[in-house]
Amino acid sequence: MRRLPAVLLFTALAASAAVGAAPTAAAAPPPPPDAATARSHLASLTVAAEGPSTGYSRDKFPHWITQSGTCNTREVVLQRDGSGVVTDSSCAAVSGTWRSPYDGATWTAASDVDIDHMVPLAEAWRSGASSWTTSRRQTFANDLTSSQLWAVTDDVNQAKGDKDPAEWLPPLTSFRCMYARSWVDVKYRYGLTVDSAEKSALAGVLSGC
Repeated sequence: MRRLPAVLLFTALAASAAVGAAPTAAAAPPPPPDAATARSHLASLTVAAEGPSTGYSRDKFPHWITQSGTCNTREVVLQRDGSGVVTDSSCAAVSGTWRSPYDGATWTAASDVDIDHMVPLAEAWRSGASSWTTSRRQTFANDLTSSQLWAVTDDVNQAKGDKDPAEWLPPLTSFRCMYARSWVDVKYRYGLTVDSAEKSALAGVLSGC
């Protein structure tokens, strides 16, 4: 699957998800590299103890910014990852179907769906993002060009919180390989560190891919 620049991805979505439309969604973020590449990227990441959460705030990662017109990042992901999504004039999803890859559950109300940051904002902060500019943190929090944003069951996302793969993995075991590949891809793209337990957990998942 060829990766599209974010602006082209959104243009395609907007054309198919106009008011009252029922598009056929791609139903996934841009895919991460394969498992062999993920193992190589994981080996190249800097291993370091997590930094403190001192100073962290979600406000330091401006998210759900406007992508085009009245559509923000959350609404774009809902359109991208859903099926038969219908939006109103403010770009809010009023109907559609979403299958959460983390647990396999299917939802028909957007209110039951969270947009998860694959690498949570607080985890990123402790792994190097505390030294970034606000602009870079905004890019990270709204990244449509990588496998960073996923439409998932809200309760499952809340259970994940800001845990890394040594502390939490998706309950749907068949998705764990994709999860590990995506996690490594995001950390690699942004030059974030991994702690030793996190690296070990990721290596264990990737070894079985």
